[in-house]
Amino acid sequence: MSSFISHTTVDCTDAYALSTWWKATLGYTDLADDPNGPGDEECMIRDPESGQMLLFVETPDAVETKQRAGKNRIHFDLRPRHLPQQEEVDALVSRGASVVADLRGKYGPGTGWVVLADPEDNEFCVLRSEAERAEAGA
Repeated sequence: MSSFISHTTVDCTDAYALSTWWKATLGYTDLADDPNGPGDEECMIRDPESGQMLLFVETPDAVETKQRAGKNRIHFDLRPRHLPQQEEVDALVSRGASVVADLRGKYGPGTGWVVLADPEDNEFCVLRSEAERAEAGA
């Protein structure tokens, strides 16, 4: 028996706003047969390259869990496609993300990541770009 992940679901308070934020962050697109709009309680977006999908679903308990204590049990690790890590972090912060922790250099020079939170406080990490990794010999 085996399965595959169809999509990843993110519970939230505003599916349209959060899916729009992540769509711009990841370069994802709407599904042609399932457009997203203001007021929609479920919004699916897809990576045009890999087909990986994220579904944002408004849930009554999202408001309560927004005030959660502790770290997310599952989170995204983002690797910038075009920008260096710091420029990607700066761009995300300018669009509404907040810095939670800067763990660059934790394991030596040129290593580590930056922990950010999206507009609904879901944490995610920004890793070094492939170019930065190659430059460092990783």
